[in-house]
Amino acid sequence: MATPFSSTTSLRPVFQPKQIPPPKALLSIRDYNAGLNCVKCGSTTMHLSSWKSASNYFRIRRHALMLPTQPFPSGNLSKYRRGVIRAATIEEIEAEKALIEKDVRARMEKTIDTVRSSFNSIRTGRANPAMLDKIEVEYYGSPVGLKSIAQISTPDASSLLIQPYDKSSLKLIEKAIVNSNLGMTPNNDGDVIRLTLPQLTSERRKELSKVVAKQAEEGKVAVRNIRRDALKAYDKLEKEKKLSEDNVKDLSSDLQKLTDDYMKKIDVIYKQKEKELLKV
Repeated sequence: MATPFSSTTSLRPVFQPKQIPPPKALLSIRDYNAGLNCVKCGSTTMHLSSWKSASNYFRIRRHALMLPTQPFPSGNLSKYRRGVIRAATIEEIEAEKALIEKDVRARMEKTIDTVRSSFNSIRTGRANPAMLDKIEVEYYGSPVGLKSIAQISTPDASSLLIQPYDKSSLKLIEKAIVNSNLGMTPNNDGDVIRLTLPQLTSERRKELSKVVAKQAEEGKVAVRNIRRDALKAYDKLEKEKKLSEDNVKDLSSDLQKLTDDYMKKIDVIYKQKEKELLKV
């Protein structure tokens, strides 16, 4: 016989556990709307665990990615987005390295040109128009290079001929030559200026040789400074994880070889100039 129903019988509801969905993949863009995009394919559903790059370097722009602990409210979700993770490719790293190397070579070549120009401005036993390269003339209130306002030639091995494009500048050119301490007296005949190179004494040759040696050393210091700047640039790439320590060592070794080559170039032109000065 069934037990009769009693109003005092206590009824306990049966507990039904809530169905919890399986956890979603970590940093799934569609799941979390974190704003992570694949740079190469543009996909917005790629998981971080499958995201690969040509290098081990990652850069986070704007903000770090943050996972929400609460469901997103309805409405505009843009404020919950945190930025883009981007990987530097091998091509980008190689481009930065090539840019540094190009700058180093260009600056070192310019240093060689500067040293050679300084040497040419120092007179030897033979006349050379380059001896007047550093002379500037106050022309209409502005300093201008002598070569820009006059034609310079060498009629013989011991004299220079200066023919100005504007004859009214003859006096100004003459004054500039006197103030330049070249050791030459200008001869102004109203049309042109002639300069005769006096014979260099033995003492004067030795003095000029010391000047050339100093200019050569200044050129070498400039080359070393260029090398230092390039090393700093490589160190910066290493700190940014674009280059490994071994990469930097290899690049530093190549840079030292390039520096040594330009040091030798300075030595060559210095010895040539010294030979010209000491030759009687």
